[in-house]
Amino acid sequence: MATLRQRALLMAQGRPSVSVTAPSLKISDYFGVNVFGTKQMKESLAPTVYKKVEEAIEKGAKIDPSTAEEIASAVKTWALSKGVTHYTHWFQPLTGSTAEKHDAFFDAHAGIEKFKGSALVQQEPDASSFPNGGIRSTFEARGYTAWDPSSPIFIFSNTLCIPTIFVAYTGEALDYKTPLLKSIEAINDASVAICQLFDRNVRKVTPSLGVEQEYFVIDKALFATRPDLVMAGRSVFGHNPARGQQLDDHYFGSIPTRVKNFMMDFEVEALKLGIPVSTRHNEVAPGQFEVAPLFEEINKAVDHNQLLMDLMDKVADKHDLKVLFHEKPFAGVNGSGKHNNWSLITDTGINLFQPSNSARENLQFLTFLVGTIKAVYDYADLLRASIASAGNDHRLGANEAPPAIISVFLGSTLSSILDELEKNGNVKIEKGDNMYMKLGISKIPEIILDNTDRNRTSPFAFTGNKFEFRAVGSNANSAGPMTVLNVIVAEVLKQMAKDIEKEMSGGKEKKIAIVNVLRKYIKDSKKIRFEGDGYSEEWEKEAAKRGLSNLKSTPFALDTYLDKKVMEIFSKHNVLSNVELHARHEIMLENYIKKVQIESRVMGDLALNHIIPTAILYQNKLIENANGLKGLGLDNTTAIETIKDVSRHIEAVKSNVNQMVEARKRLNKEEDIVKMAKGYSTDVKEAFFDKIRYSVDKLELLVDDESWPLVKYREMLFIK
Repeated sequence: MATLRQRALLMAQGRPSVSVTAPSLKISDYFGVNVFGTKQMKESLAPTVYKKVEEAIEKGAKIDPSTAEEIASAVKTWALSKGVTHYTHWFQPLTGSTAEKHDAFFDAHAGIEKFKGSALVQQEPDASSFPNGGIRSTFEARGYTAWDPSSPIFIFSNTLCIPTIFVAYTGEALDYKTPLLKSIEAINDASVAICQLFDRNVRKVTPSLGVEQEYFVIDKALFATRPDLVMAGRSVFGHNPARGQQLDDHYFGSIPTRVKNFMMDFEVEALKLGIPVSTRHNEVAPGQFEVAPLFEEINKAVDHNQLLMDLMDKVADKHDLKVLFHEKPFAGVNGSGKHNNWSLITDTGINLFQPSNSARENLQFLTFLVGTIKAVYDYADLLRASIASAGNDHRLGANEAPPAIISVFLGSTLSSILDELEKNGNVKIEKGDNMYMKLGISKIPEIILDNTDRNRTSPFAFTGNKFEFRAVGSNANSAGPMTVLNVIVAEVLKQMAKDIEKEMSGGKEKKIAIVNVLRKYIKDSKKIRFEGDGYSEEWEKEAAKRGLSNLKSTPFALDTYLDKKVMEIFSKHNVLSNVELHARHEIMLENYIKKVQIESRVMGDLALNHIIPTAILYQNKLIENANGLKGLGLDNTTAIETIKDVSRHIEAVKSNVNQMVEARKRLNKEEDIVKMAKGYSTDVKEAFFDKIRYSVDKLELLVDDESWPLVKYREMLFIK
């Protein structure tokens, strides 16, 4: 009789490919058809109403009740014409995923479809049932979702989805979107002040984002045979395949047919939702792939990435596949990240991180480049904390992803320019001299796009006209790290503007004042720049000499949120209050604890109820074999030694699982959540997981392959 594992393998092998046909050969025919965007608003709203919506999007102006009623009426008409029956406020609570509560348009009492402006603008979900860090208790449940006009309304799974913020009755943010929106205002204010030193026409600066999303795809039947994948998102046990990623043959290889059809399917649905997906390819590890969109305004880009992950999961089900967004679902092969490509765009159409052949524009470019480097240096620990999670701890620094040490990569060209500016910037300017020659920055006009290499080992790399924050985990909500990045750069740009003004008030010519400040900032932040191999042990030693932090574990990294200077900048820029920061710190620690708890419980369950019974059954077979050999007068020494080995490893597994459970119980009695989190980081996670795995690995070598209960990696990662 076939085992569950064998049946799953047979199902996976026999799956037919699901054919996919796009609605049209031209993407422009169906791009954004499920979005109530600019085109739909212009067609359905009166010009005066549309202008108010524009002002709400561009300037954050409040939408009055009468305008909300007109918008709601138009949205309802559009949604009903597409067969939609329900609507929801779509928000991003601190669970890391999205949330929605569906309400029908149909009013049974009136016997008609209704959708009021008040329902569009605001709703009241239960704030105590979502992670809130103590801000809301069970008997204080009220919270509000409020419409975010800057992110388009869309139709998903026959439901009208209204992107919203989520706040407590007392006003504190309980989501990712609210602080992101506030950080966008902060970076805009700080950037405009610097831009106006170069161009008085600049009135607005918007951060843009392109999110490269890595993920694994495995067959749904194989996924279902693994309790650890189902419960924890990663395999806590398993045998590395003989052939993994050693040959580098999967990366950019021919996409397997089933996966390609899945990609085409979710891309079509994504494009209907206005998500500008552009790139698809195989990633480094077997079974690993990537999708990347074009750049968008950062708020919309974050919403689209969250929506895309949900969409991919739903579409995969149609193809009998399962998408894994965990940062490290399988040991021994690369994990997955979410590379955040961030830049700043002016309302005059200038990318502030785009070098050009204009000396004036390149001085502006250098100003924003140096300001960002200084921000990363000043707040490296906070940037590290923004990407901390139980899943990402497995990936960072694991010879496949950027290390936990935050550093900035610029490439040799830009590095040499900054070195030259630092060295020769403070030169006396004689009347009639070429200032740029005297300042040692005559090479600036030679900077061109992509005049820098790519460094896959750098967590924060300049890649031509943007910074790529490569250390973000694949399962993360990008709003968290992007909020931090916006805030820290805003803080440094604000200080830079003051320093430049101080130089100018002392009689310095504006360009000289700017260069003097840049020279100081370059010198102050030089330690964070690193051009070498971030995976190497040498870099760890070098970073320690430079005084750079290496926060390898999430609980210790998260403490940064409670640093005095960190709390001050979040409060100063009106992004997060001290209460909100304390709450988020507690929520993230709780999330870490619970994920490690789940992993340890799954490990214990598999070890005691799946692996040990299998090992005992095999041991009984060996005993019968040993007795048979003895009865025949043959040497049974090898069989007896194997029986002893199996017995020894069974006892080791039992003992370590029991100790792990006791350690977990002991930590559960601790009242201080910080101590609990740090205890899980050491007592449970590191002390027992590897010990249990060691004995299980030894048992797997002894027990015959057909008896072993767990699907091997090699069987899961290769899809036709």
